[in-house]
Amino acid sequence: MGRHRSDPMGIARLALAVLAVVGVVGLLVLGGRALITSFDTPQEPPEALRATAKASASVPVPTVHIVCAADTCPLVTVRVPGGDVLQYRDMTRGEEVSYFEPELDVVLTDASSVRVTANGEPRAPGEPGKREAFTVRDR
Repeated sequence: MGRHRSDPMGIARLALAVLAVVGVVGLLVLGGRALITSFDTPQEPPEALRATAKASASVPVPTVHIVCAADTCPLVTVRVPGGDVLQYRDMTRGEEVSYFEPELDVVLTDASSVRVTANGEPRAPGEPGKREAFTVRDR
């Protein structure tokens, strides 16, 4: 009867399929090892946590820190007097900004919608719907 010849395209397809399977298995093995290794990571000793707390205590205090406390805080402007405008936009609930310049002019379209901290000291919230403008100087 007739002789069977090898189909070169069939062999190429088989080789590609084998390579794909080997690649997927390799990725699964690497991912599994990474996951297992992450579970074996030891906890930091309390001394290291205390050192981290001390380091964060020496972090510089921003000249002004603003947190939006309403769903939308309309037009919050922060600028360097006579210089750059650092912020001129609405903010959304939970959004925070901090600036460290020596002197800043702040304008709040609705002073009750944000919580402002100047040099680490909280400022009293403004009246609902009232515009408030003030300057903060770094200590």
